[in-house]
Amino acid sequence: MSAQGTPKTAGSTTAEATPKGAWTVTFLLFLFMVVNFADKIVVGLAGVPIMTDLKLEPEQFGLLGSSFFFLFSISTIVVGFIVNKVPTRWVLLTLAVIWSLAQFPMVGTVSFTTLLICRIVLGAGEGPGFSVAAHAIYKWFPDEKRTLPTAILSQGSAFGVILAVPALNWVIVNHSWHYAFGALGIVGLIWVAAWLALGKEGPLEDTQLLAATEPKIPYFQLLTSRTFIGCVAATFGAYWALSLGLTWFTSFIVKGFGFSQTDAGFISILPWVFGATIVILTGWISQMMMARGATTRVARGVLGSVPLVLGGLIIAAMPHVQGAGLQIALLVVGSGLCGAIYVVCPPMLGEFTPASQRGAVIAIYGALYTLAGIIAPAVMGSVIQRAGSTVDGYLTGYTINAVVMIGSGVLGLLLLWPNTEKSRLTRGAAAQPGALKGVVSPT
Repeated sequence: MSAQGTPKTAGSTTAEATPKGAWTVTFLLFLFMVVNFADKIVVGLAGVPIMTDLKLEPEQFGLLGSSFFFLFSISTIVVGFIVNKVPTRWVLLTLAVIWSLAQFPMVGTVSFTTLLICRIVLGAGEGPGFSVAAHAIYKWFPDEKRTLPTAILSQGSAFGVILAVPALNWVIVNHSWHYAFGALGIVGLIWVAAWLALGKEGPLEDTQLLAATEPKIPYFQLLTSRTFIGCVAATFGAYWALSLGLTWFTSFIVKGFGFSQTDAGFISILPWVFGATIVILTGWISQMMMARGATTRVARGVLGSVPLVLGGLIIAAMPHVQGAGLQIALLVVGSGLCGAIYVVCPPMLGEFTPASQRGAVIAIYGALYTLAGIIAPAVMGSVIQRAGSTVDGYLTGYTINAVVMIGSGVLGLLLLWPNTEKSRLTRGAAAQPGALKGVVSPT
């Protein structure tokens, strides 16, 4: 709220203090994303014992991996519209409870069908996670201060992998893959308890009041705006690289270069460590640039897109150098640079989207770019299977990854103009009868 009690709308240029408790909520939501990504990787990490115990064929295990995304995008969109009306505090709590409960059936004797259903449920619960958490954070920080907390939030994914890989692998090796799922369920419930005690709704925006008073922009205009399309395109390329990191990176180290599983586990953490550094630096640099007067076109759009192009060019060099160490280093650096786009896109969308519509818009953005998580692993698998050698297959797959990244980065450079988007969309909405009176176009 402003000093006069008037809620701030997205894109306000008036400086505003960060409320007390904002960083506590940010830290809790960072932990929320840590659990989110730990839940994502446990099946891949326990892949061999799961296939052995349940006598699964590779095709069945591939189905298990894909099942996580069956309801991922759908639930993201549905929940995105829900958070336009329901406080994010309770939506986040519900999502975390779903994640936790979906893990416990795997503790005992479990069939393939049960495991499949639980992964589908988990994907439905985790799909909206980042978009709802970002929407919640933006109720605590004014626009000019949102990039750094977004960077911290997005780093929950990296730390989810960095922390979970050694911890869960220890549980799998010393106890059982069943208990690895149970451990994640317990961790999820611990977060639920912490959120119940400390989680609060941000004071900067009253969504219900804003819905009744602020101008509305038809969703069709928001979702076809060049900045929205640019964000989807750019982040699609980044998520292509991320999904390959989750699915194929360790296999590349082991089967492509002959590293042991132990060594590969250590190497597999490196892209996430480098990526975490890039994300935090991007958030800090972006806010420093804005504080010194840079437009959000430069401080967000250009700053997020250029690393995608550079990262793609670095990965494209992999087939042209010799030595496992150098090729792995190029892949680590190239894929790690993708993280910059996750920091800047949600704040850019928040610049021009009315606060009462922001939850849905960020959710739809997330639902669209995460489709890369279904496509990229399948493309890589198909290329490897048809290649003359294992290494050639991987290198061809990563070359495709490089092309996607470069293309998405160029689209970002061409389309991301958040600083001019709000006025253009507002003018367009004003031309439609009822649009500025809180009436949303049926489109």
